[in-house]
Amino acid sequence: MIDRIAPRFSRYEPLRHAGALMLGMVSGLDRKNCWTIAEHRGAATPDGLHHLLSRAKWDADAVRDDLRDYVIDAFGDPGAILVVDETGDVKKGTHSVGVQRQYSGTAGRIENSQVAVFLTYAAPRGHALIDRALYLPKSWTYDPLRCADAGIPDQQRGFTTKPTLACTLIDRAVAAEVPAAWVSGDEVYGADPKLRAAVRNHGLGYVLAIAANRHVPTQAGPIRVDTLPAHGRGRSTPRAPAPAGSATTPGRGSRCWPKTTPTPASIIC
Repeated sequence: MIDRIAPRFSRYEPLRHAGALMLGMVSGLDRKNCWTIAEHRGAATPDGLHHLLSRAKWDADAVRDDLRDYVIDAFGDPGAILVVDETGDVKKGTHSVGVQRQYSGTAGRIENSQVAVFLTYAAPRGHALIDRALYLPKSWTYDPLRCADAGIPDQQRGFTTKPTLACTLIDRAVAAEVPAAWVSGDEVYGADPKLRAAVRNHGLGYVLAIAANRHVPTQAGPIRVDTLPAHGRGRSTPRAPAPAGSATTPGRGSRCWPKTTPTPASIIC
């Protein structure tokens, strides 16, 4: 991998630090940050890694594309799944871009954190992250001076929802001809009709969670999805065949069904 990304760096030192960072990230360290990785690699200070991540000039988006291509070469599969989800990095200060008190899946509660949306490529032979987009809350987008002080480019200061960020990641994967058949995600993404439409327009199937109290149209009128199994019990009416693009026919849509143990957010669509 280091040979693949080498052209993205104009100097050897940042490339060397990038290699050290990658080796540290796949190591068995309990905690992985610049300090622990530097010590693990035998460096006296994390200055080199800090320089790589904050000041060195290299093409991060091109490295992202190199990583994606590396993953596809390793275990690309036409039946693979593109998984969208966000995760949070807990922070102590207020200067990291996008940081505020918000729900962090990492902590399992509301914390001072950064949140980013990620795209995972999941195939029978393996899975790996292939793209990312930082979520910028309104507390930042409504504060131009704060954005300027943090060095956020003007074109990236508008507010964008997490599902919209996910659409961008999926669009980018499809444009790069990443082989996949499905998209999956939790109810943050399943509840967004524009994301579902975008996935269908790409000819992909989807399995997306929605809230259990959501109503869906049926022949008997709108019904809460968590009550659908009860409405179907004891009826002798033959079940209609699954429509094209349903969960049994990947390509243009999905079906909804409850997980084994329903919870307020346990309906998969």
